[in-house]
Amino acid sequence: MACSLRIAWNDGLTSYNFGPQHPLAPVRVELTMELCRRLGVFDAPGVSFAPVEPADDALLELVHSRDYIAAVKQAGKTLEPNMKYALGTSDNPVFPDMHEASALVAGASVAAARAVWQGEAEHGANIAGGLHHAMPNKAWGFCVYNDAAVAIAWLLEQGAKRVAYVDVDVHHGDGVQEMFYNDPRVLTISLHESPLTLFPGTGYPEEIGGPDAEGYAVNVALPAGTNDAMWLRAFHAIVPPLLREFQPEVLVTQQGCDTHTLDPLANLTLSIDGQRRTYEALHELAKETAAGRWVLLGGGGYELVQVVPRAWTHLLAEAAGTPIDPETRTPDEWHEFVKERTGEVPPLHMTDGRKADYVPFEAGFDPADAVDRAIRATRAAVFPCHGIDPMM
Repeated sequence: MACSLRIAWNDGLTSYNFGPQHPLAPVRVELTMELCRRLGVFDAPGVSFAPVEPADDALLELVHSRDYIAAVKQAGKTLEPNMKYALGTSDNPVFPDMHEASALVAGASVAAARAVWQGEAEHGANIAGGLHHAMPNKAWGFCVYNDAAVAIAWLLEQGAKRVAYVDVDVHHGDGVQEMFYNDPRVLTISLHESPLTLFPGTGYPEEIGGPDAEGYAVNVALPAGTNDAMWLRAFHAIVPPLLREFQPEVLVTQQGCDTHTLDPLANLTLSIDGQRRTYEALHELAKETAAGRWVLLGGGGYELVQVVPRAWTHLLAEAAGTPIDPETRTPDEWHEFVKERTGEVPPLHMTDGRKADYVPFEAGFDPADAVDRAIRATRAAVFPCHGIDPMM
């Protein structure tokens, strides 16, 4: 069934660009938008585009310090590093008009949230967003302003009492967690590769929230090598029970697709098919627990041609209520666009040929299995805070 989807878009969103040698390349967003166009995602009933304006200082100050914002503005003008705020590191190089580009991404996520909150559409999307590592007082992990946190804070300012944030990026959603760690109005759930083997080195199950919000930070730390079946088993063991208990007014999700086996910066082994199953599940949970109010953001993803465009095209098609058959061939016109923009050979189909089936955790706990132990640790840490039996 078709859904109403408002996509926040402005060509300027591709100006968030750390340079040609940096792994976070904006061409991935260009390729995604073009694949969506060629497959007719934007022609689906109910799909529309929201204009985007940069977030002003008042919006950014909902989660970032005034001094930090001033430092970002200055760095984007002088191109001088400022290590106090981690501006000019190898992860976060300074680039011209850094503030303007970063504020536009934040503004796009707020535009998506506004469309949902004001009832313009059931779902709102900003695939250029999901910069979940940025901290209140510093840049971190390729992220300057934390657009996800700005959008959540804006929702709270509008009167939202319960906002859930689910992060399926391979890296821990540390910035968003930090900004709402002691706020029981925001439930943050992050499924990620273990901090023992991957940046940012946080996201242990024991990180459960501040003294006023115990159980409202949820972390599922999965071992390197986790595949579709393992990941989906963990997702379904943790996310649905918590969302059903919390009953958010809005569901905000970060869809980093760097969990894919081809991603060069991480060590999980999911397929496009497993990621697509995740998008289906999140869509259903938005309808079941949040009256359909779903704000979906992009995130990490560094296999720029083979993975990101297909993953996020599936995501937007799912949100539009017109999912794409995995066996669909990618269009010849898109192949030409990919070769022109990157010189690479594009993938031919919208599937990796995986079934992406899984066995539910409820079927039985295996103490010898590292993923099951991760699930058990998270459930034991947070389920009792919500009145849920961790053993069920």
